[in-house]
Amino acid sequence: MANKSSQHILNTSATLLGFCLFVITSLHSSKYSATSLIDEFTSVVALLLIFSCMCSFYSIQTVHPNIEKRTEKIAELLFAFSLVGILIIVTLLLLDIIQ
Repeated sequence: MANKSSQHILNTSATLLGFCLFVITSLHSSKYSATSLIDEFTSVVALLLIFSCMCSFYSIQTVHPNIEKRTEKIAELLFAFSLVGILIIVTLLLLDIIQ
């Protein structure tokens, strides 16, 4: 394995995916989703995290070094975009709480 970050990305992406699903469920159960775009944005971040999990898992399982490096890089990029998305989601939630 060229880089061992795939194992960490897989674990953390799966955990953050649970966070996103919790946010979506909380918004829908409180009927807040009808007036907010936060749940749609959280759904997009959840999709990014799912693809990050899939790429990191494939990177761990493959025996081809070139495919391993490529899928690990894709997983890292998707994970980074997801982190930025989660930052935006938390900021939006805080702004709604403050108002």
